[in-house]
Amino acid sequence: MSTPIPTAGLSDVDVVCLGEAMVAFRPTAPGPLADAPSFERGIGGAEANVACALARYGHRTRWAGRVGTDGFGTYLLEALAAHGVDTSAVRRDPARTTGLYFRTAGERATAAAPAREPYAEVAYYRSGSAASAMSPENVAREVAWSGRVLHLTGITAALSAGCLALTRALTARAPGRPLVSFDVNFRAPLWPAAAGGPRTLAALARGCDVVFVGEDEAQDLWGVTGADAVRALLPEPPLLVVKRGAAGATAYTDGTVVAVPAPAVDVVAPVGAGDAFAAGFLSATLRGLPLAARLRHGHLMAASALTAAGDLGEPPARARADALAGLDPGAWGRLRLGPGWEEHTA
Repeated sequence: MSTPIPTAGLSDVDVVCLGEAMVAFRPTAPGPLADAPSFERGIGGAEANVACALARYGHRTRWAGRVGTDGFGTYLLEALAAHGVDTSAVRRDPARTTGLYFRTAGERATAAAPAREPYAEVAYYRSGSAASAMSPENVAREVAWSGRVLHLTGITAALSAGCLALTRALTARAPGRPLVSFDVNFRAPLWPAAAGGPRTLAALARGCDVVFVGEDEAQDLWGVTGADAVRALLPEPPLLVVKRGAAGATAYTDGTVVAVPAPAVDVVAPVGAGDAFAAGFLSATLRGLPLAARLRHGHLMAASALTAAGDLGEPPARARADALAGLDPGAWGRLRLGPGWEEHTA
């Protein structure tokens, strides 16, 4: 990579993840939300998912954001702390509520990949949430920049004008800025046509150091097809990772292109895989591993989410992941991961 990660001695934590954490409710039985007899509660929100996965993988991780003073805000802080995430930078807003969402096990449909499940529903209750009130005035840059890496997503930029201004401020190049990781994470309902989502997300991505974007969402956002076309559209990021679903992922950096296929996975629920991929890739980046190994660790962490019912899977032990990431190409190509694969010895 052309942009080095600051050494640990220059920072407070390894990674700061800034965005909205929500309480996620998942039905206890299959079917549409209207027929759900009850729900299981968990952590939701892309940046919170990444923070939890990295913390459970042994990295010093901080989540920065805002929640309400309601019981849901209390639950989120306790749940994040239980995963090993530092929540000292979280602020509680007595005037606004904590965001919630309800979802089935089905994945979100895109133009390139229609939903495969008969019931693929997500219902958000986040309008006017505490997190949507974030802005450069109430989130200190020193907090956001207190890690070796700052991880952001395009979801936060879509929540409000204040959140967009904050995202722009934190991705502006300035002395002392850490390595900035940005997952485009396009959510069409959050971007009305007048908001200029495609143009805004492209501009934000161009100012970051590590950018993750799905091939399918690039098609939805910018009308481009194929990883090379995405790179042509976004030549500025020193490191661009184009996720290609079951086909794998391709990374572009310093004139080098590295493509790594994804292992076969027996999918339980295709939710949270993108966040897990980012966590696995960033973990390997913090450890200074080669680019191909970073992509493999991204795939392995994504598999831990794909083979679990909730948004957060159980990451494999680092030794297990290292052993799998070190397989020869033939063995990697034959790899198939199903529920509980993380618990097996290498």
